[in-house]
Amino acid sequence: MVAVLHNVRSSFNVGSIFRTADAAGFEKMILCGITPAPVGRFGKVNAELAKVALGAEKYIAWEYKKSAISAIKKLKKQGYYIAVLEQSRNSVPYSKFNPSTSGPNSKFCLVVGNEISGLPRSVLKMADKILEIPMHGRKESLNVAVAFGIVSFKIVE
Repeated sequence: MVAVLHNVRSSFNVGSIFRTADAAGFEKMILCGITPAPVGRFGKVNAELAKVALGAEKYIAWEYKKSAISAIKKLKKQGYYIAVLEQSRNSVPYSKFNPSTSGPNSKFCLVVGNEISGLPRSVLKMADKILEIPMHGRKESLNVAVAFGIVSFKIVE
């Protein structure tokens, strides 16, 4: 499994996602746009990310791509099933999603977006499935790292 993080702002959120991705068995993270990386372009370790990731950033392969669109296009060409996590008119509750419908032996990619604005329409259009976590309280959404964790473990169950 691969995760694509599009414009996730917080190093703490990215670190948490690395840690969760490791626990769920993800093989790679693709960090796009303004998403902070474990190591900056001048070789400096991102201490905030590392503090939360607890070393998971060293175990999971990662790469930086400026554009999530180009990263997703490449993954699609490699046979990945693209699921995005976003509230949308076309989204389905994650609990009703059966990963086996993505095809036999299919490779799987989970895409999450910015903490405030989510994922742009251009990314949603590339999805094979748009998943959402139904909200039953007054808040309209969860923290991106928490949402990533919930859906990741649903996929691997």
